Amino acid sequence: MSYFNNFMLANQAYVALHGEEHLPIRPKTKVAIVTCMDSRLHVAQALGLALGDAHILRNAGGRVTDDMIRSLVISQQQLGTREIVVLHHTDCGAQTFTNPEFHEQLQHDLGVDVSDKDFLPFADIEESVREDMQLLKDSPLIPEDVIINGAVYDVDTGRMTEVK
Repeated sequence: MSYFNNFMLANQAYVALHGEEHLPIRPKTKVAIVTCMDSRLHVAQALGLALGDAHILRNAGGRVTDDMIRSLVISQQQLGTREIVVLHHTDCGAQTFTNPEFHEQLQHDLGVDVSDKDFLPFADIEESVREDMQLLKDSPLIPEDVIINGAVYDVDTGRMTEVK
């Protein structure tokens, strides 16, 4: 049985709390957050955000990819964000493999050659934040006046540490 039915039941309770207020499409804080898809990272709660406060963009490892930049350009140019936070976390799944190992696993498990794909694994979490911040600063699609910050979230304590 799919867990989806549980989501539908939970949503009924959520609707009762949500109310019918129409929130503006532009995020209140003018911030976009690039972070990981990890289920232990509750970004809104960890950062004190309410519904409608910020754009939260998630992928494996919280890495800056072409698609993340695409979303950030829309976030900025169409919806008014002026700040980006790169938020990676401890004990990340992207730290548990290398590209060659994963390529081999996928070839074995799925019979697919993906040796040309970079799954963006990393060993040093702070360095991965710095790399992603630099990718944003170097992108011609991110204006120079956009504020870019980075941090690491500790999944055991909930504490964030700024990365310079």
